[in-house]
Amino acid sequence: MASFRKNPNKIREGKTGYTLLIYAVVALLCFLCVYPMYYVLIMSFSSPENAAQMNVYLFPEGFSLDAYKVLVQDPELWRAYLNTIIYVVPTTLLMLLTCVLVAYPLTNKHLIGRKFVNMFLLIPMYFGGGMIPTFLLINKLGLYDNPLSQIIPVSYSIWNIILVKAYFSSLPESLREAAKIDGASVYQILWKVYLPLSKPILAVISVYTIVSVWNSWFNAMVYLPHTTWQPLQLYLRRVLVENTKQITEVLSPSAAQELARKQMSNAQLKYAMIIFTTLPVLFTYPFFQKYFVKGVMLGSLKE
Repeated sequence: MASFRKNPNKIREGKTGYTLLIYAVVALLCFLCVYPMYYVLIMSFSSPENAAQMNVYLFPEGFSLDAYKVLVQDPELWRAYLNTIIYVVPTTLLMLLTCVLVAYPLTNKHLIGRKFVNMFLLIPMYFGGGMIPTFLLINKLGLYDNPLSQIIPVSYSIWNIILVKAYFSSLPESLREAAKIDGASVYQILWKVYLPLSKPILAVISVYTIVSVWNSWFNAMVYLPHTTWQPLQLYLRRVLVENTKQITEVLSPSAAQELARKQMSNAQLKYAMIIFTTLPVLFTYPFFQKYFVKGVMLGSLKE
């Protein structure tokens, strides 16, 4: 009988013990990532007494919505919510617009000065003027204490432009040539050929921009000295870090007495506020999930 040699390159299924170990490690990592947010959630729903004593671990101890009732009565919170939405929506749209309009011409191999523009874009991506020159520029443009200071400076990203350009370059050049033969103009090729095929990368850019703007607070702290146009995260920072906003400021005297009677702790209100301000951006991901995985893996595999 002929002897058969084992192929060292053959893919073999792992043993059950190794598989269980991998699942256990992944489950532990998932738990470590999810539990902090889960802990904040159960603390916000627990009774004020248990939340004050910090004896909540896996499930809410008691049940109370008093912290959320306090939040919905705060007009400053809703104003900060509105400001953040005002910053998120136009910034995301402008980010997509600038990325597409810059990346699309750079995919044309016959564009004059294409290599120079590509090199020019790399310089400010790695080197910046710093905070003081940026502040002076914002002030000279009249954007200080202006809500546009939270939109215009962050409405473009060279890194996002490079991502979109790489995705456009991955599309077959024959699509552009076929559209030209059919009489399509440059704008028609972009609108009817490239954009419908670029939903994955546009979804990635949208998610990154939404999360970045939603979580931004430093620029607002520098350029918006008054609270009228300050975003949600800066409001949250004042409550959690600076403690400049007291609970009694958002309540009527009778409500404050009721709050004191129930012994609601400041910590529980902060937990509820974290959940209240985080949920909208968490709900954003499912709308882009269909395209997000494909777009975020751009460039990771090569045929």
